[in-house]
Amino acid sequence: MTSSPMRSPRRRGRSIRRNLALAAIVAGTLSTGCTSGASAAPHHDDRSRLRRDADAITALGVTGVQARLVTPDGRNLTATSGVADLTTRRPVSPDGYFRIASVTKTFVATVILQLAGDGRLSLDDTVERWLPGVVHGNGNDGRAITIRHLLQHTSGIHDDYPDYTSAKDFYQHRYDTYTPEQIVARAMRHRPDFQPGKKWSYSNTGYALLGMIIQRVTGHPWHEEVRDRIARPLGLRHTFSPGASPKLPQPHAETYQRFKPGEPLVDVTEQVSLVNNGEAGLVSTTADLNRFFRALLGGRLLPPAQLTQMKQTAPVGKEFEPLMPGARDGLGVFSRPLSCGGTYWGHEGGDSGWITATGVTADGRRSVTVSLSGANADTADHVLRIEQAESKLVDDALCATPNPGRTKD
Repeated sequence: MTSSPMRSPRRRGRSIRRNLALAAIVAGTLSTGCTSGASAAPHHDDRSRLRRDADAITALGVTGVQARLVTPDGRNLTATSGVADLTTRRPVSPDGYFRIASVTKTFVATVILQLAGDGRLSLDDTVERWLPGVVHGNGNDGRAITIRHLLQHTSGIHDDYPDYTSAKDFYQHRYDTYTPEQIVARAMRHRPDFQPGKKWSYSNTGYALLGMIIQRVTGHPWHEEVRDRIARPLGLRHTFSPGASPKLPQPHAETYQRFKPGEPLVDVTEQVSLVNNGEAGLVSTTADLNRFFRALLGGRLLPPAQLTQMKQTAPVGKEFEPLMPGARDGLGVFSRPLSCGGTYWGHEGGDSGWITATGVTADGRRSVTVSLSGANADTADHVLRIEQAESKLVDDALCATPNPGRTKD
């Protein structure tokens, strides 16, 4: 995530999704009144509200939306809007695969905290302890940066990511890959943005380093640990790392990007994600993400001490306040206040037209995931309006209140 949504076209697209990602991402304890309201809400009202909010997002020019709400009694309610393909106009599938981008960070953070719970590392270990000599030069010092700093985006490490600058550039380089070592080396060309622990600034490079630490501690790539520790135990059969494959399984929506204002949309669905080293990289579905976040907040993945540490939050940078008012950053999850009182937990992510937002109540009983495809915005105001519509969908889904005039399905 970068601080400005108006940088180069590729980065601008990432900034839109990453800023939005921080905006629907969530933390805290849901108030009793909101919990009871959510439990009693008629399913018909839930589904109608979800469909209305999905339509409001596509009305802003987003190509397609799929959303899934899981109610406290375990019922899955879905809504779709728009189209999955601008050429065929086929409908969006409620079960479509998509690249979850930075939502991957929550999976990586969960593995790190599991390793801490197992006593195999400490959150106060320095980067230098596990990756000697990797973070150094230009004022960067792995001896002063801890695993906790990486998890909470307080390391000060600068992000320097490769970007697509045009449609031609995309077609020439869409199958390129970068190792985590290459990504970190790019960051080391820059001085740190601030001293570790002094400020907050979203750093994808920090999570690339966490992926490297997982491999150093376990002897396995981060995505294999995610598979064995999270996906398989929870039965997340549709969550995986595609590696160097540029294709998505069926069904999936096509996604589109406009590289410069006024230019036509480009189908960017087929590509190898440039960022897939722990800061991003997983493919999933709305059903799997809801199951993951409900299990995480429900205490099924982390011991109580580690879940408590995950939920210890810090304020995010002031530059993000307009997009994510009241949000705070935990360790791999964010908090955001609910309009009905209390807060919710989750993460958001985006890459090349995709935006994913997740939200789950503190007890893990009510959750929502929404995936946007073809999410393009040319101005900061358009970014804000998409974010507000997406945040409203999440808030409405988690703050549903009973309507005595309606009956259950």
